[in-house]
Amino acid sequence: MRNARTILGIIRKRGAEGKSLDQIYRMLFNPELYIAAYAKIGSNKGAMTKGVTDETVDGMSHKKIHDIISLLRNERYKFSPARRIYIKKKNGKMRPLGLPTWSDKLLQEVMRMILEAYYEPQFSQFSHGFRPQRGCHTALTVIAKTWTASTWFIEGDIKGCFDNIDHEILLHILREQIKDNRFIRLIEKLLYSGYMEEWKCHKTWSGTPQGGIISPLLSNIYLNKLDQYVEHVLLPKYNKGKSRARNREYEVQNGIEHYNRKRGRLDISRAARKKKQTLPSKDPFDPHYRRLRYVRYADDFLLGFSGPKSEAEEIKKEITLFLQNNLSLEVSQEKTLITHGRTDKARFLGYDIQVGQCDTFRNRKKRRSVNGDIRLLVPADVVREHSKRYFLKGRVRRRPELLEESDYTIVHNFQTRFRGLANYYQLACDRSKKLSRLKGIMEHSLMLTLANKHKTWVSRIYQKYGTRCMMTNGKSYKCLQIRIDRVNKAPLTATWGGISLARNKSYRNIVLVDEKDLLFYGRVERLKAILASECAICGSTQNIQVHHIRALKDLAKRGRTPTASQRRMAARRRKTLVVCHQCHVAIHQGKL
Repeated sequence: MRNARTILGIIRKRGAEGKSLDQIYRMLFNPELYIAAYAKIGSNKGAMTKGVTDETVDGMSHKKIHDIISLLRNERYKFSPARRIYIKKKNGKMRPLGLPTWSDKLLQEVMRMILEAYYEPQFSQFSHGFRPQRGCHTALTVIAKTWTASTWFIEGDIKGCFDNIDHEILLHILREQIKDNRFIRLIEKLLYSGYMEEWKCHKTWSGTPQGGIISPLLSNIYLNKLDQYVEHVLLPKYNKGKSRARNREYEVQNGIEHYNRKRGRLDISRAARKKKQTLPSKDPFDPHYRRLRYVRYADDFLLGFSGPKSEAEEIKKEITLFLQNNLSLEVSQEKTLITHGRTDKARFLGYDIQVGQCDTFRNRKKRRSVNGDIRLLVPADVVREHSKRYFLKGRVRRRPELLEESDYTIVHNFQTRFRGLANYYQLACDRSKKLSRLKGIMEHSLMLTLANKHKTWVSRIYQKYGTRCMMTNGKSYKCLQIRIDRVNKAPLTATWGGISLARNKSYRNIVLVDEKDLLFYGRVERLKAILASECAICGSTQNIQVHHIRALKDLAKRGRTPTASQRRMAARRRKTLVVCHQCHVAIHQGKL
């Protein structure tokens, strides 16, 4: 029986060569793929979340895998409706989220692995969402490095994209390259499986399952048609000319400057140079030069265009018609904006994007080096919204909800929030300016919180925890540090500060690198050994299962004496324990 790496490697090769894929439904009968899927998603927090049944990753076994395969052989596997919940969005509205059962998650992950191996080599270079080794920062890096001198930004917004994906069009796209009707029927069952809300089952006639493991990949396969349209139709149509023509007026002033400088007329030369540096060196209205750039992240896309606004409006119209006629998707005309790059800012992936313009700034060679460069900025409203939680009646306040926590937890909470924001905006030109103010507000709030908890002054907190930390860039920073010593263990350390706010000018160390194959497949081998081992409690080798808990902290509850199984897991510092079925039942009954 082939292992998961071999199977996915064969599929990946066919995808790279553009060959069709057939007889892949039979690959779903291979237990190795399910063990690989278990290795991938078994440790996720959502693995312990229930769907419409009580089934979770707890109790995972070879028998569960064989039961799924048995149903698939007879084409009797039926996806359960997802349990629908709602999570709050930034704008205050609620986003629906579906929670599948564990068996559905496991099978979806196997299907996702197969489809991703095949389609990933075929996806467009302009797509960055939900793809290995790509993400928000890779999309923004491409914009910053290659979109120089864009005149207009076209911000694309598709109305309810994931909820409005047409099932028939999606299945038609899949059938173009997947020549296996049984696999297509399985995906069709998933799409029409529906959801359950308030104990009522609802059918789904469009969209991909919200919360489904395979949903982001299906949406990428669907929107890849848009990527191909832009790449093969719009880019060739609107890209012309090798470079802009030289600006005639600029050339005249340049000639005057050099002519008079050679003859010693320095005043005239300086005047010509001064006037020259207020003019663009290239003709911004060159009718023989156009440039169109494109990038997409999930359902958000952005185009940069060098040319007249009338042509930018044509591009917007062509994309709108393509989405309507070919993908049955609607563009929001209110949110799909055409923004002037120099006088306004486009919003994409939480960054403000603007084209630089400053005739007075000079580099070391006394040349204008800012004009035309793409500037990634921290939006002012983002800083303002994050600052609000630390203010009360116009003054920085303490965080009363944290007063019952330990000093370590309080400092860790503040540092985690700030570090997440600082890391995300590492590409922003004004990162230091915008985030330094937020850091000061958060630090003041942190000090007030700790001082209030200990009934003391802020200055005493600085005296107690203030220190200097050496960071990875070799620089020393003022910070606050709480250290908790432990017997025979490394100390726990929580630090506030010590984060450099300098912009990542090199655009390096930002690629979202997935787990290395060796680590991933090493975990697969360990799980195979675990599922084939004996019970850790009674030594039985029959009906082996894996007991799971959400977190290690669940093993030690106040006022309760830990059971034998809990002591074993705590000693090993593992959230899993290999047991037989009888011992597993006893653990849930509190007997072990």
